Amino acid sequence: MTHAERVQYKRHQDAAYQAGEDAVTNLKTALALAGMTLPSLCNDGPVAGHGFVRLGGCNASFANRLAEVIAAGADALQFQR
Repeated sequence: MTHAERVQYKRHQDAAYQAGEDAVTNLKTALALAGMTLPSLCNDGPVAGHGFVRLGGCNASFANRLAEVIAAGADALQFQR
């Protein structure tokens, strides 16, 4: 790999990592608006050149509440269209 290729690869990986960081921040903010947190939510670094967010595990009650919030948001978006 040439120096230019390594630099380009590094920039691509850095952008993918930052995309993961941004996604984690956005999701944490959205969850907070619903009074929810996923303690193990984190950026897991770039995977195959893309940001990768690890959501982690949760109990069934939390998963059901999350499903309700997502469904309500989807309904609201559908209503806006």
